[in-house]
Amino acid sequence: MKAPQRIETERLILRSPTDADAEAIFAGYASDPEVTRYLGWPRHTLLDQTRGFLAFTHTQWRTTPAGAYLIESRASGKLLGSTGFDFETPQRASTGYVLARAAWGLGYATEALRAVVALAPSIGLMRLQAYCHPEHRASARMLEKCGFAFEGRLRKHTVFPNLQPVQVHDALLYAITW
Repeated sequence: MKAPQRIETERLILRSPTDADAEAIFAGYASDPEVTRYLGWPRHTLLDQTRGFLAFTHTQWRTTPAGAYLIESRASGKLLGSTGFDFETPQRASTGYVLARAAWGLGYATEALRAVVALAPSIGLMRLQAYCHPEHRASARMLEKCGFAFEGRLRKHTVFPNLQPVQVHDALLYAITW
């Protein structure tokens, strides 16, 4: 079953990205070193990297039940960040989120991720997981607030390319199952 391309929550709109979103994504969060610090993808230094991300998400939406969602404010229409699904099998996907600095601390990540969690079983997922850098305590707390259970510390598991020196780090694994 395909996920809806648009989800509305109390304060947010989650929608599938379009090519026209490239500049807003780049300027809003993808090029910000502080925002991308603990992410598993490299900070964008060129707009073409953001366009590559959009091409990837279009493929996800064509070939799997869902892909990335952009997070927008319902009140202003302003782009706040993104979340979504990265399918590994038809029954298992990873998720995560990224928010522009101006959107930090306002509960938007929790609201957006709760919408993703609520959608997951209806698109056939039996497991939704998320990885977190051990030093990113705010993210770990938010995952727990959204119902993810801590499953363990994965030793030498993930490259967080925006941390220097670039190396393989431990990662915390969180998951929800149905």
